[in-house]
Amino acid sequence: MINALILLAGGAVAALLLWPRISGARLWRAAITPLASIIGSGFLVLGPVLEHSYGLYAPLVMALLCLGAYAFGHAIRTNIAARADGGRSAAEGRLETAASWSLSLAYVISVAYYLNLFGAFAVSLTPFDGDTSGRIVTTAVFALILAVGWTRGFRALERMEQVSVGIKLAVIAGMIAGLAVFFAGRASSGALALDPPKVTGWAALTLGFGLIVTVQGFETARYLGEEYDARTRRRAMRLAQILSTAIYMIYIGLIAYLFHPGETQLSETAIIDMMRVVAPVLPALLVAAALAAQFSAAVADTGGAGGLVAELTRNRIGPRRAYAVLVAVGLALTWFSDIFSIIAYASRAFAVYYAIQSAIAAVAATGRHRRAQAALFAALACLGLAMAVFGTSVE
Repeated sequence: MINALILLAGGAVAALLLWPRISGARLWRAAITPLASIIGSGFLVLGPVLEHSYGLYAPLVMALLCLGAYAFGHAIRTNIAARADGGRSAAEGRLETAASWSLSLAYVISVAYYLNLFGAFAVSLTPFDGDTSGRIVTTAVFALILAVGWTRGFRALERMEQVSVGIKLAVIAGMIAGLAVFFAGRASSGALALDPPKVTGWAALTLGFGLIVTVQGFETARYLGEEYDARTRRRAMRLAQILSTAIYMIYIGLIAYLFHPGETQLSETAIIDMMRVVAPVLPALLVAAALAAQFSAAVADTGGAGGLVAELTRNRIGPRRAYAVLVAVGLALTWFSDIFSIIAYASRAFAVYYAIQSAIAAVAATGRHRRAQAALFAALACLGLAMAVFGTSVE
């Protein structure tokens, strides 16, 4: 019964996304890129991590993560509008260059994050499940991406994005439907888990800082200027953040109270063990969504990193050489680190980018004598720097 409900909910969302009035809408097409990035990996790791670390306060932490992301998104939307109006100062130009360099570094680390999740989920339902097998798969996919990027570019592979978003949203809809039924059953029998947090105080705050990458991705709307005007990009970013916040809050609000500590072991694929308890059909659906999501996200960020480096160095370092550096760094992270450490590294890199974007907005507001706005954006810049310095990984 629950399997049928999950498949029905997923099918209904897939049909809705294929409806021409939605699939052909300009705003929706613009929102697909940031939405795909925001929910690309977060829905795979956030549930287990927040439930394991924060217990009954997991929804509150999720709300704070989304609120922080929305605040940084506001700074970037302000910068989009300012660029459209023209008249950028020299200080803003220098900060923009620094932001682009920090974003290219963040892309390098995020590709390792995506592909390590890809490898872990690819072997999760096989007899070869394990860290070494996952890393071998990750290495093979890195090699494939380098070969394709070096010889042909990513234009053909990038067409996967709209398909992968549809798959992810359909699977998430099915998962939430299954969780809702399971939650109702536990609630009616008085078996909900109201566990105290395992991490508190300063450790809880710095762990939250280290999770900002899981709600990252909204900034991609900033770089769609060749296809969409400034107003559409700002609206698309806002829509993507509102939709992803709604999805995350429902998802975490359900999963946080269903499992006691010790019922599942915290790992990058812990969500599979959790969903196996909810419904037999969910693990296979999650693996399919994970593979599509992580591969398409890795391709997009690899292309973005190569293009940024080529632009910043005025083609002294071409995209192909940038791809080679990205793959080398990614392989080092794959074999000498773990997925939760990579998440923390990526969070720090994106936090630096958000801090610089907030600083740009503060400088622009100061130049326009908007002191309250300048103070707000300066505070956001300080928050981004604090995240970069103090963010920690899940132990």
